[in-house]
Amino acid sequence: MRTTISVRHCEISEAVRARAESVNQRLAHLSPHALDSTVVFDRSPEPEECSVEIRLHVRGGQVLVGAGRGPDHRTALDRAEEKLRRQLERNTTQYQAKTRRSESRRP
Repeated sequence: MRTTISVRHCEISEAVRARAESVNQRLAHLSPHALDSTVVFDRSPEPEECSVEIRLHVRGGQVLVGAGRGPDHRTALDRAEEKLRRQLERNTTQYQAKTRRSESRRP
């Protein structure tokens, strides 16, 4: 899976960048249909608030987005990962149920 990491209005350390790559690897294991991922780090105009957005493109043209805010980029990244993980689990469950229904209708 191809991963793009972007940073806006701030700088991040190599440790946070490496953490973002490991988060993407974990998410790729949950979704074998993931094509590419974009992680955007940003600092909002409010003092001491960081935001992270993870966009995961999966087959079928679907884009899953998880956004998180926190006092630092690592916390925001963890919150975004949790939101995206829930979406992936729900998406996988719906796909499996749809597959089972179509298999049961076959003669």
